[in-house]
Amino acid sequence: MTRPFRVLVCNDDGYMSLGILALANALEGLGEICVVAPEAEQSAASHSISLHRPLRIKHMRERWWAVDGTPTDCAYLAINHILKDRKPDLCVSGINHGPNMADDVTYSGTVAAAMEASILGVPAIAVSLAARKEWDFQPAARFARALAEAVLATPDVPRDLLLNVNVPPGVDPDGYEITTLGRHNYGFEVVEKTDPRGRLYYWIGGNQYAFEDRAGTDCTTVLKEQRISVTPLHLELTDDRRRPLAASFPVAGYKRA
Repeated sequence: MTRPFRVLVCNDDGYMSLGILALANALEGLGEICVVAPEAEQSAASHSISLHRPLRIKHMRERWWAVDGTPTDCAYLAINHILKDRKPDLCVSGINHGPNMADDVTYSGTVAAAMEASILGVPAIAVSLAARKEWDFQPAARFARALAEAVLATPDVPRDLLLNVNVPPGVDPDGYEITTLGRHNYGFEVVEKTDPRGRLYYWIGGNQYAFEDRAGTDCTTVLKEQRISVTPLHLELTDDRRRPLAASFPVAGYKRA
């Protein structure tokens, strides 16, 4: 008898966020859905992992756990401990409250959870709703379900597969594009204030938003063309274009091999 698929669901907004609830509900029926998510919001936690303190796991209900750690901790604990009897067939992380496009992937806890799963040999999808308010997660949840179903039905999917999905807000798109990462920024403002004891403190991360309008990028696809972007990611960060430049630097007193 064929065993049902096992799907791990993670996020960075916390185990009771509306996004993860919509995602878990949408994935029901694909197999055994197991949720392992942070106890509290961990947005912008990036790929941080807790090496210098203990972690606690709370079993909230059947196949649903909360961890007092980062999204990466959640994926690591899920695959290596909670679900160690049988590795998941797929990890889906999200649905994130806000976009994870372009440079966001280096900061995103949602992407980091999926990335950790792919490092540990579990194909993974990160899903984000590129909205600022009015959180209608249903279009993103439906696409996540369809994409997850397609991945699970495909034989010999690479174990390190990592797909980053962004869904435009306010529409129910029927099309998607395989994209590259774009470039954008939230402004570069630093707000300086003074606390009640006269000490300075700072807020970073602005509310402005600008992106390079280039065809085929996730930013243009989602924000201008109102289609879903699917961007394959990988961890090979070597910049082969810069190898000749690095080799040309004269480093006094050292011989290059």
